[in-house]
Amino acid sequence: MDPLSDRTRLIAAATRRGGGRRGVNPPIERASTLLSDRVGDMRDNSLGPVYGIDGTASQGALKAAVADLEGADHCWLSPSGLAAVTVPILALTRPGDEVLTTDAVYGPVRRFLTRHLSARGVTTRFHAPDATAEAVAAMIGERTRLILIESPSSLTFEMMDVTALAAAAGARGVLTVMDNTWAAGLAFKPLAHGVDVSAQALTKYAGGHSDLLLGSICASHPKVSRAIADTMEDIGLCVSPDDAWLALRGLRTLPLRYAEQARSGLKVAEWLTGRPEIARVIHPALPGDPGHPLWSRDYTGAASIFGVVMQGGSGAAAEAFLDALSLFGLGYSWGGFESLITHETPQLAYRIARPELEGPLLRLHIGLEDPGELIADLEAGLEAWSAALG
Repeated sequence: MDPLSDRTRLIAAATRRGGGRRGVNPPIERASTLLSDRVGDMRDNSLGPVYGIDGTASQGALKAAVADLEGADHCWLSPSGLAAVTVPILALTRPGDEVLTTDAVYGPVRRFLTRHLSARGVTTRFHAPDATAEAVAAMIGERTRLILIESPSSLTFEMMDVTALAAAAGARGVLTVMDNTWAAGLAFKPLAHGVDVSAQALTKYAGGHSDLLLGSICASHPKVSRAIADTMEDIGLCVSPDDAWLALRGLRTLPLRYAEQARSGLKVAEWLTGRPEIARVIHPALPGDPGHPLWSRDYTGAASIFGVVMQGGSGAAAEAFLDALSLFGLGYSWGGFESLITHETPQLAYRIARPELEGPLLRLHIGLEDPGELIADLEAGLEAWSAALG
């Protein structure tokens, strides 16, 4: 029998036989204290978790499902997507080390690198968001310990040749961590492309309903896995059984939602490319986008989040555009069932080199609404944009 698809495996894990009569989903066990029958059993990890921080049924089932999805031997759950990225960096660097990452790195991760990590003797160098894998590899120095990869990058969605960069880093003894939230563990498998650690915000697509905060960290290399496990244990990070249960429920339908939202996202993005108010749409799955060749080669799907650069205009006009919308929510997240839009130009100020844009930068996330009705809503927003410009 051929290997099962992700879509089937995520459900087959819930219906697998051999567990007796039970619910499809594991029970939610709220427990800090776990009891043993004998003194000799109290520290025996082979019998299961010994304390609530180790997780119970829902956390265990979620870790197993995400590890299977990512093709990993080990998975850890963190209280947020941000923690999913920062914990491996903490685990794998020491004072005197250096981290390389894109100048377009996710803002809170940049803050962690430049504030928390630098105070502990770990420095960061930023490469141009559109740098090639060869150019980034050429930056590796004696102190470089880790390369943090975002592909596509935050806000401006530049693509990286992850396979080439991971190979070059590995040949020099440098570790790689990739934020895999955009691909949701579905459209791209970092570990299969040579990356050491794959992190993602389960808050986004896995949760899918904008009602939880959660992250996952996946790895297979024994030394890397040991370092991450020790750091999780030492810091005392854990997630609630309720949040793990919600993420597990969302994970079962993840492939269907991801694909449907990708289709709607492309439909909206294609419509926007034809509007005179729009200078460009930044979406790797669009033919003509600079990242499209790499996306076509390496990815099996696309997220429903992309950037839009307006043709001239101002921040005030961008706000008029957003305020005129009725179906798009105003909120800083994505991956849920609802469409969202944000004005992102101010965040570009944190970069070393701000990109040259024709006008304000907007970020759109396309949810499960009818794409035709979302387009009509955007048309009303563009009318408000034009009116604001006079």
